[in-house]
Amino acid sequence: MAQYTHLSTPDPEIPPIPKYPGVLSKDAVPAMRKLFTTPLERRLAMYEGRLPDESSYQVQDHTVKVEDGEITVRVVTPVPTANEGAEFEFPVMVYFHGGGWVVGGLHQKDFDLRIISVEMRLITVNVDYRLAPEYPFPIPVNDSYAALKWTVENAQTIHASPSKGLIVCGASAGANLAAVVAHRSLKDPFFSQHEGRKVTGQILQIPVLLHPQGYPAEYAGELLSYEQNRDAPILPRELMDLFWECYAAPPTSPDLAPLLADRTGLKFPSVHFQICGLDPLRDEGLLYERLLREERVKTKLDIYPGAPHGFSSMFPATTAGKKWDADWREGIRWLLAGKGMPN
Repeated sequence: MAQYTHLSTPDPEIPPIPKYPGVLSKDAVPAMRKLFTTPLERRLAMYEGRLPDESSYQVQDHTVKVEDGEITVRVVTPVPTANEGAEFEFPVMVYFHGGGWVVGGLHQKDFDLRIISVEMRLITVNVDYRLAPEYPFPIPVNDSYAALKWTVENAQTIHASPSKGLIVCGASAGANLAAVVAHRSLKDPFFSQHEGRKVTGQILQIPVLLHPQGYPAEYAGELLSYEQNRDAPILPRELMDLFWECYAAPPTSPDLAPLLADRTGLKFPSVHFQICGLDPLRDEGLLYERLLREERVKTKLDIYPGAPHGFSSMFPATTAGKKWDADWREGIRWLLAGKGMPN
């Protein structure tokens, strides 16, 4: 829609971002993965003074069996305070990293999740799903779903109580996975027939919700950002097209495009959206939020005008970056306060 055009005006506080150095093709994937992997020493320097004391939380990696292999999940558990008691059980948030299903891993938000766990008093489960093109669609989806189910099955072991809150959260391609597994869980008796196992909230940050070849005709006038922001920083259309090529998913599959999935008769948990204005994916996020709201799903929407996709990781000290961080925490509070379930 025309009223979204102003959201593409660049935020003057965010400095120019150079384009990816090289030809964007499958051959470039190894170099891209190296570029997107921040060495531990640099990450420690970036988070100096921000990480909570190591005595305030525990980190443990677990192996989850998946089809034809295994993946790792990293569980961060707050150390209970005296008021909470040694046997205290925490709500839990399962997190899926971004990176176009092609790059990224546990390191990506590792430190942020440690901070979130201690500050928000919840367990975080960071999912290291397998990556395309070596593991194309639907493998990342199935890995992510296995990790969600593992979290519930092992809740007591990790001192989690899904009945206090079971949130799925992700950024970009990770938000796609979060939305897809949340939808899938609504039709799975393992989750749907047990009150203490239901997903109670979703946090979708700069989500991928549609394939450009699968845009519904009735919404064509609302899905303009993929072209309008084709040359945007960080995630230009050319890079997103490469991710689509690597992921190799059918454009209209509901396990790819949650916006197209049948929601008839399903009671969706509440959703917190964080949408960037200067992002090719902007309009699909805004459309999904509107459709869910019209279906009486509780939604919370935060928009960052002029901010490119994934800016908050590169420029956390900007006004918009600080707002993003605060909004994420407020979204968690909002979901946990009502456990996210519809009336």
